[in-house]
Amino acid sequence: MGLFTKDIKTMEDMFVHGLQDIYYAERQITKALPKMIEKATNRDLSAGLKSHLEETNTQIERLEKVFQKLGKEPKAADCPAIDGLIKEADTITAEIDDNAVLDAAIVAGAQAVEHYEIARYGTLIAWAEELGHDDVVRFLTTNLNEEKAANTKLNTVALRKGVNKKAVA
Repeated sequence: MGLFTKDIKTMEDMFVHGLQDIYYAERQITKALPKMIEKATNRDLSAGLKSHLEETNTQIERLEKVFQKLGKEPKAADCPAIDGLIKEADTITAEIDDNAVLDAAIVAGAQAVEHYEIARYGTLIAWAEELGHDDVVRFLTTNLNEEKAANTKLNTVALRKGVNKKAVA
């Protein structure tokens, strides 16, 4: 089922597709984060990314519970948006030799991913509420809150922990 294909006929279909999209995205993120962790030279950045990798695995488990509650098999639908964000981050970070600039680029790439996830979870929560899937809203809300917290931590690393300042120096 592709986004806006004839396979999506109802809001329920759209909701399930959105879940499949974020399920795919979270799984791709678990593959991308170890590469970012390996490249990161800032201790706070590396620790934050490691922590978020663990969180992401838990978020995948929550999504599997959502599918279960809906009586659906957990299934991923290709998400060109997350593939593009990850590819862009990989391409940019591969070209940077200066470690301080590299760390700033990693923060930027990670934040782009977080913003995508925040948007997707926000939409899924609104749809779940509208469709009467109250039993899955808390799982999606927990994931959304973790994504928002991860974004805040990235801001802190960039601004208060000096990643951006070091990249400019």
